[in-house]
Amino acid sequence: MQKFFVLLLLALPAVLLTLNTGSSPFAFAAEDELDEELVDVETEDAAVVADETEPEDEPETTKSPDADTYLLFTRPLHATGSQLELPAGYPVEFLVGFTNKGQFEDFVVESVEASFRYAMDFSYFIQNFSAVPYNREVKPGHEATVSYSFLPTESFAGRPFGLNIALNYRDGRGNQFSEAVFNETVQITEVDEGLDGETFFLYVFLAAIVILLLVLGQQFLGSYGKRKRPTAARKVVETGTTSTKDVDYEWIPSETLKQMQNSPKGAPKSSPKQSPRQRKAKAGVQ
Repeated sequence: MQKFFVLLLLALPAVLLTLNTGSSPFAFAAEDELDEELVDVETEDAAVVADETEPEDEPETTKSPDADTYLLFTRPLHATGSQLELPAGYPVEFLVGFTNKGQFEDFVVESVEASFRYAMDFSYFIQNFSAVPYNREVKPGHEATVSYSFLPTESFAGRPFGLNIALNYRDGRGNQFSEAVFNETVQITEVDEGLDGETFFLYVFLAAIVILLLVLGQQFLGSYGKRKRPTAARKVVETGTTSTKDVDYEWIPSETLKQMQNSPKGAPKSSPKQSPRQRKAKAGVQ
């Protein structure tokens, strides 16, 4: 069972790494295609917009003298005077404010739209985002605020683009206005999420190696301890005196010895050694 467990630990990281690396080339291939397309955008002016040989005419920015607009980025936060950085793959949210400074005419805030432009020439479109209609009426001396959000694609990470945010509105006489409330170059940044698939499989592989080393160390210490364990000493059991040849009978009185000799069970098999004093005493008795 232990050998099977060790083989399983050796095979599991290899299988995980094989599965992980097996899917990676497809992801890299897709990114390479996007990179080639973007390189074409940056190097060939005529191929910036797909299937277009001539750029579309950008509508002129117009502004009413009786209206004021302002913009506030809420996600991510933006400090005035610094370049705006937008995280790729995360939503961008902002608020567009409109103030009617007039005294007689009403204004209608129709829609807000955004687009990515070529950083070297804002007349070329890279990506258009959906226009959100509001049709909110603003009375003279009043204000209105609308929100808008869009999602930069992850393939734009690490590249600068021109961001154009336009507010479309009209006055009471039907005159149309399209004001660019934001028209600057922004940087699309790549967000480091901290733990990707490759890092996760690397941690799994390292954990499997540590567990394998612990199992091998335990088996080695167990076998080494068995070899070095001392054998237990045999217990000596005293069985008493079985031979009467080495028994000294000098301290036993002669009367007791006679009784032992006459007794069939208690008599010793061999005659005991008698001292000279016992032999004299025996001769006198006879």
